[in-house]
Amino acid sequence: MSQKIKQDYCIGINLRRLRNQAGLTQEQVAARLQVAGIDMTRDFYAHIETGDYNIRVSELAALRKIFQCSYDEIFRGF
Repeated sequence: MSQKIKQDYCIGINLRRLRNQAGLTQEQVAARLQVAGIDMTRDFYAHIETGDYNIRVSELAALRKIFQCSYDEIFRGF
């Protein structure tokens, strides 16, 4: 059973900001997640950014690596 984090909308806003800072599209992020072994489509990733999807811990860790950021930057505003 994989763990999920109940997502607050703030995480999605922060992930969108980090993605834009990295100069990546949602499609590119989804592709990088797939390379990292995370089953992800652009549509699913869009749901993460809008807060409509409870992100898994493994997805969160992979996104931190993709965006080369700290967890503090992802959870900013809490």
